[in-house]
Amino acid sequence: MRPLIRAFAIVILVSLLNQIKSAAQDASYSPAARKPAVSGDSIKVMRLSPALDELIAPGAEPEMVHGGYVFTEGPMWRGGRLWFSDEEGDRVHALTASGEDTVLVDFRHGRYALPDGQKTGPNAMATAKDGSVVMCEQYGRAVVRLEGPAEALRVAPFLDSYHGKRLNSPNDLVFLPDGSFFFTDPPYGLKGGDHDPAKELKFDGVFYVRNGALTPIIRNLTLPNGIALSPDDKTLYVNNSGPAMRVIAYPLHADGTVGAPHDLIDFSSKDGPGVPDGMKIDSRGDIWTTAPGGIRIVTPEGKVLGRILLPEVAANLAWGGKDGTTLYITARTHVYRLQTRVKGYLPVFRR
Repeated sequence: MRPLIRAFAIVILVSLLNQIKSAAQDASYSPAARKPAVSGDSIKVMRLSPALDELIAPGAEPEMVHGGYVFTEGPMWRGGRLWFSDEEGDRVHALTASGEDTVLVDFRHGRYALPDGQKTGPNAMATAKDGSVVMCEQYGRAVVRLEGPAEALRVAPFLDSYHGKRLNSPNDLVFLPDGSFFFTDPPYGLKGGDHDPAKELKFDGVFYVRNGALTPIIRNLTLPNGIALSPDDKTLYVNNSGPAMRVIAYPLHADGTVGAPHDLIDFSSKDGPGVPDGMKIDSRGDIWTTAPGGIRIVTPEGKVLGRILLPEVAANLAWGGKDGTTLYITARTHVYRLQTRVKGYLPVFRR
């Protein structure tokens, strides 16, 4: 075979193999294709205090909405649908209350596409003051914007460095009413974590962003992850995923800096799989956080009122629905929801 013909044949063969691989990935990714094993003990609400009845009606239980994903994360309610990331599937989805799924952004192609072996892609997102969606892109080591209508979203670079050094892998974020925001920057997007040679920052921090300028306000955490604000915007909550797993409360100052922290709750006696990952706050100020052995519902004083058990490890959660009393939970391959009596403390620029 002549060299030119051989080279042409190789190109065609590689192209066909890539098409077959892509088709196989899409087939295995089919939403609703997978269902976790569910028993009466694996999906329920555990009441640890009678006060939980004010938040969740007796008898209320989580229900499965949709599934077939790889690793669901970063949910938010927008335009009457739940937007969320499949960080290992490398896509962003929208899900209606009836379970109709739409892929909004496919990150598998382009600048932020995950290479083989890399599992941490798009994560948390929130609506900004200008109406765009700001998202943490872990593999891209950046905070990006999703711009335009939901039917034709564009991914635009936003923030990717601090003082000339690349960010680690932005994970979660929360906005203040003036349009400034906070985000956590653990090393999850780096294969070697803190020991990865590509890591440029010497700390895993929490950043405050105002008018495009980044300020690291917390530098001494090992794995900063979920982040949330109290309804009065006076307390910043941060989850540290390990080795010391805990929820930390920081007094928040008007300039975006924080005061001396205190541990709201620690999980040194691990009760099951999972870590303190994503969290959200209800309108009363209670903290609903993912944790080892199920979601914990904790008062601002640190009292645990109850737990939510699921057949999969929960990564994050968000309130939505018509009146803000439907709690959606992203848990590995499925999305669940739970009707609550209390309203969520909804994002300041929700749409």
